[in-house]
Amino acid sequence: MGTLPPTSVVVDDDRVDDAKVGREEADHDHEQKQLDAGARFVLKSKGSWVHCGYHLTTSIVAPSLLSLPYAFTFLGWAAGILCLVIGALVTFYSYNLISLVLEHYAQLGHRHLRFRDMAHDILGPRWSRYFVGPIQFLVCYGAVVACTLLGGQCIKAVYLLTNPNGTMKLYEFVIIFGCLMLLLAQIPSFHSLRHINLVSVFLCLAYSACTTAACIYIGSSSKGPHKNYSLNGNSQSRVFGVFNANAIIATTFGNGIIPEIQATIAPPVKGKMFKGLCVCYAVVTMTFFSVTISGYWAFGNQSEGLILSNFLDDGKPLVPKWFIFMINLFTILQLSTVGVVYLQPTNEVLERAFADPTSKEFSARNVIPRAVSRSMSVILATIIAAMLPFFGDINAVIGAFGYIPLDFILPVVLYNLTFKPSKRSPIFVLNTTIAVVFSILGVLAAIAAVRQISLDAKTYQLFANV
Repeated sequence: MGTLPPTSVVVDDDRVDDAKVGREEADHDHEQKQLDAGARFVLKSKGSWVHCGYHLTTSIVAPSLLSLPYAFTFLGWAAGILCLVIGALVTFYSYNLISLVLEHYAQLGHRHLRFRDMAHDILGPRWSRYFVGPIQFLVCYGAVVACTLLGGQCIKAVYLLTNPNGTMKLYEFVIIFGCLMLLLAQIPSFHSLRHINLVSVFLCLAYSACTTAACIYIGSSSKGPHKNYSLNGNSQSRVFGVFNANAIIATTFGNGIIPEIQATIAPPVKGKMFKGLCVCYAVVTMTFFSVTISGYWAFGNQSEGLILSNFLDDGKPLVPKWFIFMINLFTILQLSTVGVVYLQPTNEVLERAFADPTSKEFSARNVIPRAVSRSMSVILATIIAAMLPFFGDINAVIGAFGYIPLDFILPVVLYNLTFKPSKRSPIFVLNTTIAVVFSILGVLAAIAAVRQISLDAKTYQLFANV
């Protein structure tokens, strides 16, 4: 028998690829008919890799990056930049791993739309029910509360700029921001946020550029503080400071909803998440490093927990008031989009519990429970934020127990269990090293966060005006 010409082989390969794509789309259509209301209505698979990039960028490039110069006060220049680079590389790597696992199961005809579904099939039902599910809920709902609190604090900062002797309290501004969240929470699905998240990308670029410019201006002028990059405190506080700093960096790079974001992509999903991550990390590189380096350069070990606080010296602005007002406005608007993105896992759970997948999405049977349940969810988050203005300390504990396992440890474990690389292969060794190192870091960060709560507990007061 004669051999087939090379062109025939290519054609056959194309047919195989087309058959895989067709099978994946057919499996997707079949699964869509069997989905519960949460997956059917909230996690619609209609987006492109560009939309995925918007969602990823909004979930990672958030105003929490404005606390990175503060993390450097515990680490210094060399260790700080090293930890920042490692955080970027490891998260980009781990998010790609979890995407590959999701793509693998999608090609097998069983697409996972939720983190807990993936954990159920790979780790077992108990891990899904008692570990991954609760931790993801705490991380995401904690992020909603944190965004609401920070949004209220930014509105208060704007208010005090225009009215230094104003008498309004922090909880009033938190409620105002909560009202904005209440409106945005009614957007029906994750996919529906794509245009809002595109605006969010421009907002994060805007406030990062403005913050960097302000830091350079202050640092270059006589108004700025004396630059001191030495580490503060005694040896014990420095050690715990290093753990705190690494927890801040890990939480800033954290996501926790990679499967839910990938669920918004229309089939076939192969390769699309990688493109979205490249878009996201291009923005990460521009924003994280510019804000961190310029902020720490300008203020040194006097960098505040939120670098915007450094723009005021005893209540006197170091840059024009309108400039601070503009940065805060960009930050407030982006905080609302970040909060709504992290509300999606909660919305999915509520939709699954109260909606009817056999009824139309916008039927009265589904719209009324959706509006009531989402409104109650946002109202509860607003009450917690107003009542606990020290929630940042609590969120540090949630971050240590949540973001580090979900974003640094589980992706490499799930990859090893799914693809079963040889124990002598470089990828298995690398994945195991990441899992071990970040497990230790997570425990140490949790201890440091609990210690910080014990130190700050005497200053805690419900509905405090801080």
